Amino acid sequence: LRRTDIALTGRLLVDVLREEQAEGQWQGDADEFFARLVADAREGRTTTDIVNRFGRSIRVVNQPMQGGGWVATFEDITEWLETQAKISHMARHDALTSLPNRVLFHEQLEQGLRRTGSGDQLAVLCLDLDHFKDINDSLGHPIGDALLKEVGRRLTATVGEGDTVARLGGDEFAVVQIGRSEETAARSLAGRLVEVISAPYEIDDHQIVIGVSIGISLSPQDGSDPDELLKNADLALYRAKADGRGTYRFFETGMDARAQARRLLEMDLRAALQRDEFEVYYQPIRDVASGRVVAFEALLRWNHPQRGLIAPVSFIPLAEETGLIVQLGEFVLRSACADAATWPDDVDLAVNLSPVQFKNPNLIASVTAALAASGLGARRLELEITESVLLQNSEATLTTLYELRALGVRISLDDFGTGYSSLSYLRSFPFDKIKIDRSFVSELATREDSMAIIRAVTGLGRSLGIVTTAEGVENDAQLELLRREGCTQAQGYLFSKPRPASDVAMMLEGPRLRVSA
Repeated sequence: LRRTDIALTGRLLVDVLREEQAEGQWQGDADEFFARLVADAREGRTTTDIVNRFGRSIRVVNQPMQGGGWVATFEDITEWLETQAKISHMARHDALTSLPNRVLFHEQLEQGLRRTGSGDQLAVLCLDLDHFKDINDSLGHPIGDALLKEVGRRLTATVGEGDTVARLGGDEFAVVQIGRSEETAARSLAGRLVEVISAPYEIDDHQIVIGVSIGISLSPQDGSDPDELLKNADLALYRAKADGRGTYRFFETGMDARAQARRLLEMDLRAALQRDEFEVYYQPIRDVASGRVVAFEALLRWNHPQRGLIAPVSFIPLAEETGLIVQLGEFVLRSACADAATWPDDVDLAVNLSPVQFKNPNLIASVTAALAASGLGARRLELEITESVLLQNSEATLTTLYELRALGVRISLDDFGTGYSSLSYLRSFPFDKIKIDRSFVSELATREDSMAIIRAVTGLGRSLGIVTTAEGVENDAQLELLRREGCTQAQGYLFSKPRPASDVAMMLEGPRLRVSA
């Protein structure tokens, strides 16, 4: 048969294992393994072992036979083990960024709390990207996903060794900082994260600027278990967002009560839309040279049945955050156009568009419908946008601006001078009006730099043929300085505070009306 004696008679398993052990192909003691295998077979026990051979994982099942001896079966389970590892990783990591997800973050936070000694401090930082939804809506989800991955990369590169970064979902991230004994360490990290995340991003030929708000809780003073620390960091995050975003806040006792008040306000805000509790007020805009009323700015007011008149500063930020600003903006647009249609033809209407409302895909249709329903001439409608609208995706923004211009409406750049690059915007789009922010007007008589800014803006307006309107005019001295510098229009409490539509006729009378205390 031309076979060797070994091929005909076989070899003892222990001899094979000894040979492989000598060649470094078998890990462990061959004699000990063989002795255990024989003992298990004699006792009728089935055993399972996993051995690694040539980079593969082999499962060996040894099953005793009734007549003595045993049968060994071998199965290559390399792919199965790799699949199980992938499933385990997917269950505990974010699919987009590969960062730990909420499940793994919770586990690592628990481990961190157990490892923290009596003299150490652990910090939990909850992060939320500011206005991320606007980027998804305007640039699309692929750009948004790429931005999230880059944010995750920057976070990981910024935190210290041993710290944990996780993506909790959406645009929410979290960091565990372990082993720093002072609050200043968490403060320093939060400041660095705000700076790093806010730096511009270059993604698919788009330059994107986005901010981040951070809430911080500390252990042991703010909690001793993961759920409590996350809850308190989240409350601090809400405070950071309410304080203007792009900043960080530490948890403080009492934030829970404020968060509850905020939730109640949101519930009231939603109900107010159904109960018609909102009303449009109007503030006159006067020609500086003649004193004649040339326009009214529409301003929203909330008449709450229990709380009375609620100032816009108390609910507009919340409306923007919850998306309710779109419904409120459409209400103002419809109501104001209907009111303005009853005014003299030479009196125009100015309506503010929030950044959220501006990026809404139904904006053009809403403006068209409001004009059609009211019969107001498009040239009498002036839409005011702030510089923050222009910060994201200039191509899409310019497309919307030109579509609005095609309807016949006029476009005004509001709060001019308070943003990042005001002059560059004037080169990008031919605005009909520049509104000078009230902060410059209020300091006209006391700060030379405010005077210089107003002088430059009014001069720019004359050279470009753009109307300039000064906001927040409160006294005759300010008005005289504005007149001297050639400012075209002015509005403020010197003329009138915002009043209901029923007072428009009264505000149209006379060259100038003061408001009584």
